[in-house]
Amino acid sequence: MEHFVEMIVIALEASGIAVIVLGTLVLVWRYATGILRGAPASEAYHVLRRNLGRVILLGLEFLVAADIINTVSVRPSFQDLGVLGLLVVIRTFLSFALEIEINGRLPWKMGSDASPGL
Repeated sequence: MEHFVEMIVIALEASGIAVIVLGTLVLVWRYATGILRGAPASEAYHVLRRNLGRVILLGLEFLVAADIINTVSVRPSFQDLGVLGLLVVIRTFLSFALEIEINGRLPWKMGSDASPGL
């Protein structure tokens, strides 16, 4: 059973890394082809940044899931739980910061008619 869980963790970690790497490559390709086709550079840049943030967020979700499964099922020591907690806090902060960067506002203000500022 432990070997099976480790394989799942490896698959999730590989998926997270693949999402970030492949997503970045696709977005850079789309940016370059857009510029070559005459799209305004500033607009293409903002689209690239917004979508890159989304790709990173998705990749981070896979990596967090792998960390949770690995810590809870394979090595559930207090030290590992502490490391997991720290990783989740750091990745949550990164996700929060990226969400603000992508949308230009705090996540809980997404549905409001407030201006895009914080």
